Amino acid sequence: MIIIPIYDMILLPGVSFYFKKETYYHWSVEEAKPGDDILFLLQRESREIKECTAQDFYPVGLLAELVGIDSEGLVQMKVRERVDVTDIENENGVLSASATTRPEIADITEDESKRRFEKLRGAYLQFVQNFQWGVWVRNIILRWDSLDEMICSSAGYLTLPWPDKYAIMAEDSLEKRGEMIAHAIYSFIEESKVAVEAQEAQQESHEQTYREAAIKKQLGFLQRQLEEMHPENVTDIRRFEEKLEASGMNETARKEANKVLNRMKQEGKEGHEYGMLYDYLDFVTSLSWKKEEAPKIDLTRAQEILDADHYGMERVKERIIQQLAVMALNQKQAGSILLFVGAPGTGKTSIGQSIARALDRKYVRISLGGIRDEAEIRGHRRTYIGAMPGRIMEGMKRCGTSNPVMVLDEVDKLAKDYGGDPASALLEVLDPEQNGTFTDHYMNVPYDLSDVLFVCTANTTDTIPEPLLNRMEVIRFPGYTAVEKMQIAKRHLIPKVMEDTGIRPRTLKVTDEAIRRIIDEYTMESGVRGLKKQISTLCRYAAVKLVKGEQKSITVSKKRLPDFLGNQRTHHDSRLEKAVPGVVTGLAWTSAGGEILFVESRLIPGSGELIITGQLGDVMKESVQIAVSLVKALYPKEAEKLKDNDLHIHVPAGAVPKDGPSAGVTIVTALVSLLTGKTASTALAMTGEISLRGSVLPIGGLPEKLMAAQRAGITEVLIPADNVEDLKDVAEEVKEKLKIVPVKKISEVLKLSLEKCREHEE
Repeated sequence: MIIIPIYDMILLPGVSFYFKKETYYHWSVEEAKPGDDILFLLQRESREIKECTAQDFYPVGLLAELVGIDSEGLVQMKVRERVDVTDIENENGVLSASATTRPEIADITEDESKRRFEKLRGAYLQFVQNFQWGVWVRNIILRWDSLDEMICSSAGYLTLPWPDKYAIMAEDSLEKRGEMIAHAIYSFIEESKVAVEAQEAQQESHEQTYREAAIKKQLGFLQRQLEEMHPENVTDIRRFEEKLEASGMNETARKEANKVLNRMKQEGKEGHEYGMLYDYLDFVTSLSWKKEEAPKIDLTRAQEILDADHYGMERVKERIIQQLAVMALNQKQAGSILLFVGAPGTGKTSIGQSIARALDRKYVRISLGGIRDEAEIRGHRRTYIGAMPGRIMEGMKRCGTSNPVMVLDEVDKLAKDYGGDPASALLEVLDPEQNGTFTDHYMNVPYDLSDVLFVCTANTTDTIPEPLLNRMEVIRFPGYTAVEKMQIAKRHLIPKVMEDTGIRPRTLKVTDEAIRRIIDEYTMESGVRGLKKQISTLCRYAAVKLVKGEQKSITVSKKRLPDFLGNQRTHHDSRLEKAVPGVVTGLAWTSAGGEILFVESRLIPGSGELIITGQLGDVMKESVQIAVSLVKALYPKEAEKLKDNDLHIHVPAGAVPKDGPSAGVTIVTALVSLLTGKTASTALAMTGEISLRGSVLPIGGLPEKLMAAQRAGITEVLIPADNVEDLKDVAEEVKEKLKIVPVKKISEVLKLSLEKCREHEE
């Protein structure tokens, strides 16, 4: 059986057709005889037969009979039946296939079919009489006997796409096929009328429908012509039309996008606003507008992920699990906005990644440090040159989903100037009652941020405006103890750094003693960022040794550590060896954690002047003034010395600026020690603000301060009584090594520090 592939033709049973033998020169029809069967396979798209596979053909084909070939090479065929084609194979350009008859459903009477045919042929005859070639075509139309013959003869003139033509041939129902043929012919007639601007009135409703369809097709045809003239323009427009259709935008956003798209069509590629319009549509269509179905929250798995990624921080992880539990019960984003506050390197940002993994959500981080312009949050209005969306919406585009875990990093470093207040702009972003309709100025349409899980980070809350701070629940990261740093280094940092540097585990070993020495002597921080840098330095040094072949494996011991990292890099203050009147040990919080500090005071012959050195900030200077006034009131007799002497108060490390409201009790104790000659114990430190009434006021950063005291060899610490609740955030190993005494009045502080020391000396 001869097999011939065809493309973009309509053939139906009972229809005769002709073609030139040269049309299918690669098929051997010379040996065919009248009456032989020929199988026509319908290609999905036109291509060389040598390239075709079974997937390139439609499943319905046609079986025709060869009527004859005249002397001029004109081949006459008559279609016998439609067939289902299977087992198509192509061997070196020779096709083979199996075909079974595809029955037709005779669900229309011959009379009804004839009536439809006559009506459609009448419309055809009426249509062609308006053309010069109508007389010639009229004779052909009158020779047609059926709808099938009509559609087959007209196929070459129809603007139907090839899949629609195939659909007519594949239809089993004679009634539906007749309707499809009628629709195609009427559409062709009406399209032709529109093309020549024929304004012939239509009386029946279905004719009006065909006309509307014809106009739309004509517009599509004109659009394709425009695409050939300016393919880059039309390609962009068509792409945006498709993306807008599938975007799922809300009604307001869709109207704005369509408005911009229409302007883009009018502007054209050469228009000066074309680039701006393109950027806008590209941005809004890249956002995820559809509601994402949140994965089911598995608290057990979430706990395992948090424990695997972060050592310690039990209270922090407990609060995160509580937040996830609330979300699981509500089946939506719920609960407070979490603000992680702590020193650098304590895991604030990385725990956001763990939360995203626990929720099976996308993770996106936005750094807010140094932002001064409100437009960085809300976006720039498109009336300005160089306008762009705000960082929030840019992050939403980057993650490609509507419910990511978004970490807003360094909210304490927002600035404020003539460009507006970015912290105020964040109020709407973080307010669950408002962010469901957050409007970025660049987009100028509302976007739903209510499904976003916001997590904020900061080093301190002192610089965060009160309205913004009230939107969030503060979770403090107290920093890591030496024991925790040891475990973090062994479990996370060393394996990660070795992997990054390409060092295999068996070629480098770092002893526990070496790790402890790195922690104690080479870092000065609450987090582990500096620790990771030192481990990286160590691994790079080892990598050089391994690559040069000097050693096959390296063990880093405590003694060999200076060979890798050099001499000791950091020096922590330690407790005084000898008590001196006028010198008292205090505790301070720094961005790198806690430190002890010494408040030194001395009387110098003079005229009662107060001298303050050590780069003290305004708050500490006020503490000095309060302390001097309080001491004069408590010890009026001893304070007489201040009239004939200058009082010099100094806090060492003068090159380092110091400020904060926690040195009040230390300054008072130092002054009383100076005036009375009583010394304070070197094993005791204290922290707390003081009032003129002699009350000890609460302070912040207690966990870091106590860790600093324990590291410096202090054994007893006086803290404000109002800070007792903060002790639950202090590591047990720190509390076990310190005697912590809460105090309410300065009299208690003086009794526990100065008098106790005197009794001890006696």
